[in-house]
Amino acid sequence: MAEDARVTTRVDEASPVEMRDPFVRKETKRASIWLGLACLIALAIVLVQPLLLIFAAIVFASLLDGGVRLLGRVLPIGRGWRLLIVVVCVAAFLIGTFYLTGVQVTEQATQLRSTLEQQATRFTSFLATQGLMPGASDVNGIVKEALGSVGRVTSWVGTAIGALTSLFMILVLGLFIAMDPGTYSRGLQWMVPIDLRDEFARTMAKMGDTMRRLLAGRLLGMAVEGIATGIALAIGGVPMAMLLGIIAGILAFIPNIGAIVTGVLMVAVGFSAGVDTGYWAIGTYLVVQTIDGYVIVPMVAKRTVDLPPALTLGAQILASALFGILGLALADPMTAMLKTALERRSDREDEKAAEDAKGDAAGAAGAT
Repeated sequence: MAEDARVTTRVDEASPVEMRDPFVRKETKRASIWLGLACLIALAIVLVQPLLLIFAAIVFASLLDGGVRLLGRVLPIGRGWRLLIVVVCVAAFLIGTFYLTGVQVTEQATQLRSTLEQQATRFTSFLATQGLMPGASDVNGIVKEALGSVGRVTSWVGTAIGALTSLFMILVLGLFIAMDPGTYSRGLQWMVPIDLRDEFARTMAKMGDTMRRLLAGRLLGMAVEGIATGIALAIGGVPMAMLLGIIAGILAFIPNIGAIVTGVLMVAVGFSAGVDTGYWAIGTYLVVQTIDGYVIVPMVAKRTVDLPPALTLGAQILASALFGILGLALADPMTAMLKTALERRSDREDEKAAEDAKGDAAGAAGAT
């Protein structure tokens, strides 16, 4: 009977597998955090291209928002109307530019392709005769292998249909964000703990201001470099001056690498028309890049975002290796956002340290 009583005695202590046990709750919470982080990292790797498209849409929305804010200084009308004016003006400028120069640019693009192929063939033949370059068949194999490795990373972005679809999604999503950015900002703040929302809101506001100033500086640099390059090449008689100016303006959005690509194109096209024209193209490139690097960029960086060239180039190399051409185009904004967030965190730590020092000084004064 005593043994039966011991068997049927109820145990009131918590079981180690029950969530009432503080140790189990603590370890389960810790394991859930690590498991959640691992899942987020895996999800980010899988969804890296859509995430880049979303970030590109945010960049486009910041560009539209900057135009809306600038227009608001002279037109005291609603935000929706100002956004409509900005969108109509941008669309009219693009359509008008392509309408007026479409035929000429198309012809020059075809001519540019054949010119670059001829110049590349001449250059590789010269290197092959000097023993500095493998044969043509070996070069083709190397090129195919390199393009194949790149294609595995960005295969769906590389197709024309995929590129147009991605561009359309970026424009539409960016337009929706620019219509009412406050709604999306409040949504992001809602996902942050309550005690961190004020600081998160201030950081987001600073990042948005940084993005707008960065894009404004980029647009100014693109306009100056494109127009100056086109006019200078046209004066020197370089073929396809208009197309090269447009390309130079577009590639100016990507610092460092864009300038290198522009220089290669200009020099190749210039020497295709003669030695003197090639020298003029080299001089034009050096003058434009010198003015851009030592006058325009410092002036713009002083009022926008000062990103060291080595930091920008390193970020572009990493982003292009990881995410392809889209990552290369967005490396600069991503670096600026990360730099702004780190600076804000450093400022917050300095403010906290100053408040603590002030409190300690007040306590010491009260004790005396």
